[in-house]
Amino acid sequence: MNTKTGTQKTLDQRLQERLLLDRRVEGDRLMLADATLLAALDGSRPLTAGERAALQASPLTTRRLRQLAIERRVRQAPPAPLARPAWGWHGSQGRLRAASSGEVETLRTDDGWFTLHLLPQGEGWRAILQLAADAPFAPDLLAARAPLRVRDGAGRTILEGRLDADGECEAAWPFTSAPAAHLQAADAAFSVEPIDPIDPTAG
Repeated sequence: MNTKTGTQKTLDQRLQERLLLDRRVEGDRLMLADATLLAALDGSRPLTAGERAALQASPLTTRRLRQLAIERRVRQAPPAPLARPAWGWHGSQGRLRAASSGEVETLRTDDGWFTLHLLPQGEGWRAILQLAADAPFAPDLLAARAPLRVRDGAGRTILEGRLDADGECEAAWPFTSAPAAHLQAADAAFSVEPIDPIDPTAG
């Protein structure tokens, strides 16, 4: 008994498809409209017996059907996940080094690449993150208008936003306590990190 394996059947099908696509018929032309072929592909309207016969008799129409099927698969394929840009920087950490009244405070990350300004504004404060112009990755971050996030030592978000042309982003201080008191209670630490492009908070 001659039973073909799945692999052999697949190879036979591909060979038959290639022979059909490579055929040349004198005076061949597109026998079916794209709308008809697309309806057959998505199942909204199957081909009639006459249309199937026209398809089988016309290699040009068969090739067109195959091309439309490929384009349809590409459109339906889920988009590839975005990768984080290769900036050569994955985050910076800093610490509150001295007590402060909370009225004006300037903090720098340990690597010196970011400065966090905490300025009084009305009844509260404003946080301004500034990128050092001489940071080795500064041109890339500025060109990308990179989204960044600043967290306190407890992991709570102080600020997040995209760098502007001057290498800064800012937001209102989000906590009720003054910056110095808040940071002292949060392990006296803060961090600056890139926001992953697929993160919905990237804005």
